[in-house]
Amino acid sequence: MAAHDPSPANSGPSSRPTSGQSSGADDENLWLTPESLRVLAHPLRSRLLGALRRHGPSTATDLAALLGTNSGATSYHLRKLESVGLVRDTEEGEGKRRLWRASSEYHSWHPSDFEGDEDSETALNWLTRDYARHFSEQYDKWLDVSTTWPTAWQDACGSSDASVLVTAEALAAMREEMWELIERYRRVGQGNPQARRIAVYAFAYPLDLDRPPSAPDRGTSR
Repeated sequence: MAAHDPSPANSGPSSRPTSGQSSGADDENLWLTPESLRVLAHPLRSRLLGALRRHGPSTATDLAALLGTNSGATSYHLRKLESVGLVRDTEEGEGKRRLWRASSEYHSWHPSDFEGDEDSETALNWLTRDYARHFSEQYDKWLDVSTTWPTAWQDACGSSDASVLVTAEALAAMREEMWELIERYRRVGQGNPQARRIAVYAFAYPLDLDRPPSAPDRGTSR
């Protein structure tokens, strides 16, 4: 699973199955560890990270004004995020006005990474529920103003749902293909003044909630 901007600035989790991907970080992706997950699972910290990803490098004072908090609290929580590699000091600030940036464009995890770690499982439960709440809030905001946008944008945006009958492996493959499609369009509007940033969410969950499958036998195919 991957989250591009888990904050009031953007998403519930835009999801990516990332089997086979190595842990660690690069300019695009940071793989959550139990420690970084537990640090991130905090209302203000997740919003600070999202604000930096959406708006670019900012000072604690600017972020406090944006998020309606105080700069002391913002500075403290930025340092906590820095301690696990989620944000970095650009070293371009003046005096005590440190300029912070997000370390990566998004972060990823597998729930199985935290299996048996009760604290991490609790943190992940909170974080994913927070992403879902955030999606609902953000989509409501769009619906409130959608009629003020050109009809071409109203037609292009929107929601859809479908059901598929799949195995876990087939679902992971489907989501990987969806991610690859999104990747093709991520920067297609760069340099075009008519382009706007669009949040794309993908949620996958079982409809047969009362029928969890047993563990598959080895060698079971898709």
